[in-house]
Amino acid sequence: MSKQTILGRVAQLAKANINALLDQAEDPQKMLDQLIRDYSSNITEAEEAVAATIGNLRLMEQDHREDVGAAKEWGEKALAASRKADELRAGGQQAEADRFDNLAKVALGRQLQSEKEARTAEPTIAAQTEVVAKLRSGLDQMKAKLGELQAKRDELVARARSAHAQNTMMDAVKNIDVLDPTSELSRFEDKVRREEARALGKQELAASSLDAQFEQLDALGDQAEIEARLAALKGTS
Repeated sequence: MSKQTILGRVAQLAKANINALLDQAEDPQKMLDQLIRDYSSNITEAEEAVAATIGNLRLMEQDHREDVGAAKEWGEKALAASRKADELRAGGQQAEADRFDNLAKVALGRQLQSEKEARTAEPTIAAQTEVVAKLRSGLDQMKAKLGELQAKRDELVARARSAHAQNTMMDAVKNIDVLDPTSELSRFEDKVRREEARALGKQELAASSLDAQFEQLDALGDQAEIEARLAALKGTS
């Protein structure tokens, strides 16, 4: 995976708008669970890539230190060879002096090569150091975003459970309203009143029947009285 790709993915994930994603989701809880899995996987992948990038940077830094050290070492050798040549030349040993001067030139050439390699590596090391800093910052943001996702998921689950409990309670209240026991009592009371009315009607009917019987009895009594009086009249005639 290229460094540019790593940076792009880290930046994209770190800047993701969780609320906007949730607004588009049919099932926010499932989406959050999937996002958490994706983020965890991407963080692991990014950590491996960042570790590799840091490893490459450390190798370049090590090579640079070796080049700088080699340049210094070859400079010291060149100086020692030059001093030896001067010493030999002062002693009349021209041939030996020339040989040491040639050694000094070889050492200076090696010093120059090491310095060039060190200078060539410095811009790359600087760029890689910047890349590593950005990657680390991106990873920190991703981990913070993962924590935000986890908190958002827990909050959403708690809210969903609370909403479910409230809906259950409201459904129970609605059922109580629909099946109002007082309305059942009212219907029972109406039934009792109707039964009472029937009983009163029967009592009234029974009372009227009894009155009629007594009236018939009175009528019979009057008829008997009439007959008795009629018989008395006939007896006197």
